[in-house]
Amino acid sequence: MEVRVGGNQYGKAEVRMVAVDREGPRHEFCDLNVGITLSGDLDEVHLSGDNANVVPTDTQKNTVFAFAKEAPVGEIEEFALRLGRHFVASSDPIRRARVHIESAGWQRIAVDGTPHAHAFVKSSDEVRTATAVCEAEAEWVLCGLQNLVVLKTTGSEFSGYIKDRYTTLQETTDRILSTSVTARWRHAGVSGDWPASFEAVRAVMLERFASLNSLSLQQTLYAMAKGAIETRPEIVEVRLSMPNRHHFVVDLEPFGLSNDGEIFRVEDRPYGLIEASILAAGAPAAGPAWDPYPLL
Repeated sequence: MEVRVGGNQYGKAEVRMVAVDREGPRHEFCDLNVGITLSGDLDEVHLSGDNANVVPTDTQKNTVFAFAKEAPVGEIEEFALRLGRHFVASSDPIRRARVHIESAGWQRIAVDGTPHAHAFVKSSDEVRTATAVCEAEAEWVLCGLQNLVVLKTTGSEFSGYIKDRYTTLQETTDRILSTSVTARWRHAGVSGDWPASFEAVRAVMLERFASLNSLSLQQTLYAMAKGAIETRPEIVEVRLSMPNRHHFVVDLEPFGLSNDGEIFRVEDRPYGLIEASILAAGAPAAGPAWDPYPLL
């Protein structure tokens, strides 16, 4: 039986780095988690253990630190592109580089109403993300966020679904809707005003979540993605993963108490998980923007 090497990749995962720009009395600070994935002419390292085409993962880690020192990190999209272009250009066997960056949110601490020059507080668990996929002849950029926890106390319904002998869930026309949003959106190009684009997408997704009278989490997901595409023409595809953070009304009748949607039991698992890809009409082909990460 013939056996061959299929799709494969390798790299350095979760390179944790803090970079401080100390130019002047007001320091700039970024907190990044960088992942690198390389693919190309790598059959022989699997077949015979020949490492001639391998860029060691330790070298990849060191490159991240060195690039951050040699030039300001800047926007994470640009930093990801610089790293990805380097790995493709500097090693002939490497045909594709994927660099994924997670940026933790920190804000300056206010002292007497003035943002401090070098003291920060972590704002939340929300993380901004950027991914650059680089080949010699083409490049792609994905932006996004994760751990964006949202909730509204009304304006959400769920009814009219399939029922069988295993169904116990009761229909409702008024419920709490909450989710932790993971979003990725694909840009048509690899340049632009990255901060403005990110803030606009985040703002419109929050606005659509809040304002839509939701008949399902799927409907809410679609409205959020559609809003991003309609608002920012540079965005051609949005992928969302939204777990349903369930809140169930507690039965207080055994204690002689009424509960008109005021007290809820929160369950973190099991949970419904809603995911979809929403595309602009005429969106260009994604190429390897989404693949092969993760491979499994």
